[in-house]
Amino acid sequence: MHRNMEASAEWFRPPGRATVLRGIGGVGFAGLLLAVVLVSGRPSPAAQGLAALSIAVLVVHAVLAYGLVEAGIFFGLCVTVTFGIENLGVATGFPFGQYAFLVAPDLPHVGAIPIIVGPLYFGIGYPSWVMACLILGRSGMRPNDRFSLLAIPIVAAFATVQWDLVMDPPNATLWRAWVWYRGGGFFGVPLSNFLGWFLTAWTFFQLIALAMFARPAEPSSSRPRVFWLLPILLYLAAGFSQIAPWLTDGGGRVTDPGGGLWSAADLRETAVIVMLFTMLPTATLALLRLFDASHTSGGRDAGTAS
Repeated sequence: MHRNMEASAEWFRPPGRATVLRGIGGVGFAGLLLAVVLVSGRPSPAAQGLAALSIAVLVVHAVLAYGLVEAGIFFGLCVTVTFGIENLGVATGFPFGQYAFLVAPDLPHVGAIPIIVGPLYFGIGYPSWVMACLILGRSGMRPNDRFSLLAIPIVAAFATVQWDLVMDPPNATLWRAWVWYRGGGFFGVPLSNFLGWFLTAWTFFQLIALAMFARPAEPSSSRPRVFWLLPILLYLAAGFSQIAPWLTDGGGRVTDPGGGLWSAADLRETAVIVMLFTMLPTATLALLRLFDASHTSGGRDAGTAS
């Protein structure tokens, strides 16, 4: 009887503060994911606000995962390389092709590039880095040998470009957030754009990998596997955001600046198809590696924080 009373008391004990905070954080993050999926598929002030919030969440995640110094190195190299190559692209046409940004003309610019562009590369690049580390079996989420020093940037760059494959045609050809003056074969977007994206992403990922590899590993605390879900789920939400426009927006024809005529409905459907067979498989593979019991032990060593 006494044991039953103790068990009942334990059952009705109020949850601790940490449990409550985790619950509030989980509900808030779920709300963010839902909002990204439903709203971010079309350029709007709300979509820009959600992008800024998502990037802020990922910055905090990076600080918790790698420490303030390495998170700062990651963010700094990412945005510096991005603004440098994007400005080169606008000025010369290399490596993306002849294009210009029309979105957010009232925002501050770094050269010819809206200030949001650099953080957006981080917003998709950081999840891509995490997934690359998981796919390649680097549970420390960093390069730890010469193979991973070269392999992580390549895999992460491909994951980053997969997102661009999904979002670039709708944003360029339908919404005119940026335009290619000569059009291109992929719904008004040229192949050079995706090659430029790969070059840009690979460059900053390779510099980040070299910087992390050169730093001595510090004593670290393990992170639960669920900790690494956050960037992967935000990556997926960015891809799933193309589903709502496909289901609800109308058809018609749209002309790109190069004179190409495209079906708006076909463009939206293609974005969803590409997402389902590029971004989704990459994220799924990372999730399978994350929760592979033979890959990590004890459920808490799927990553470390320096």
